[in-house]
Amino acid sequence: MVLSDKIINEILDSLDNSIIELAKGASESLEFQSSHEEINSFLSSQYEIRLQNLLNGKNVDIHYLESGIKNKIIQRKQKTLEDISKLFKI
Repeated sequence: MVLSDKIINEILDSLDNSIIELAKGASESLEFQSSHEEINSFLSSQYEIRLQNLLNGKNVDIHYLESGIKNKIIQRKQKTLEDISKLFKI
């Protein structure tokens, strides 16, 4: 399946919302008192796992995406994690 820009943007929007909610929950949880690096690593890992699950739902493997789409995903992930860090002071 070839992903259009619209579909990849929908996937990334959904993923961003999911990761932001996860970060919000983590920042409010007393059980999740970890270092900045540990939280970033956890969120980064969750981003990758959830991305793969969303792509699997579209019958797409991340390894077969065009390099332009992969670059878009990488940039979006970095921006989302930076925004989360600023928003929740992680």
